[in-house]
Amino acid sequence: MNTGAPWPGLDEARARVLGIQAKLHRWAAGEPGRRFDDLFNLVTGPAFLVVAWDRVRTNRGARTAGVDGATAYYIWAIRGEAAFLAGLRADLKAGAFVPLPVRERMIPKSGGRLRRLGIPTVRDRVAQAALKLVLEPLFEADFQPCSYGFRPRRRAQDAIAEIVQFHGHGYRWLLDADIEACFDSIDHAALLGRVRRRVGDKRVLRLVKAFLKAGILTADGAELGTVTGTPQGGILSPLLANIALSVLDDHFAEPWRATGTSTRRRGIRKRGGATFRLIRYADDCAPRTRRETAMT
Repeated sequence: MNTGAPWPGLDEARARVLGIQAKLHRWAAGEPGRRFDDLFNLVTGPAFLVVAWDRVRTNRGARTAGVDGATAYYIWAIRGEAAFLAGLRADLKAGAFVPLPVRERMIPKSGGRLRRLGIPTVRDRVAQAALKLVLEPLFEADFQPCSYGFRPRRRAQDAIAEIVQFHGHGYRWLLDADIEACFDSIDHAALLGRVRRRVGDKRVLRLVKAFLKAGILTADGAELGTVTGTPQGGILSPLLANIALSVLDDHFAEPWRATGTSTRRRGIRKRGGATFRLIRYADDCAPRTRRETAMT
């Protein structure tokens, strides 16, 4: 990618971003109560924007347009990457960046139901991708091991493998639960409260809130406000959903840790008690228990 100064090449940008992400994760893991105040300069940094643009441009949705009608291919072929990134960076740094409403797209689900996707503009996708590159290492330091969905190097197969492993250790009861309309129902105030636990940079917080409040342009042309939820289809939304649902993970993790070792858990069972563990993949939850009574 030949963007010219001050834009680094893609390989250089990737190396720089990876190095900074490693530092952010190490600092966050080493100081669980630390709030990070100077993150906006990373979000708007040339390296992060170059990597964010590459992820959007090479994504399978690159030819899908938002409400402005522009695709990543159009920007690359007609407008040019350098001019696009320079304009986006200037607007972000000047505080002039305003996300556009997402474009509604309904896709079929099982049982004849429909799921609403919200397609952001390419410009908004790049800004979201840059935000995610900065925020993800911080919150990955806090997420519980029981969370598998939309996380680096974690797959649905890994969640299934853990369930199978516990079954092999004598666990017999499985409760499969699903959070209805999870992405659409997330409370903005509660979510931003969780984000503030790690982020002290008000410019980053305003940007996250702006994406949450961007609104939806429906298929019939009506513009809807978004008082709850984060659009399923946005690059930042899976991370925000995991941040919101980490409350649930923390709630189940504490009693699991309190049961201590496997030897102690066997003692609990002998006394007629129950031990349970949560496995979550996105909004699908599967707590496991030794006794049916523990699930009532």
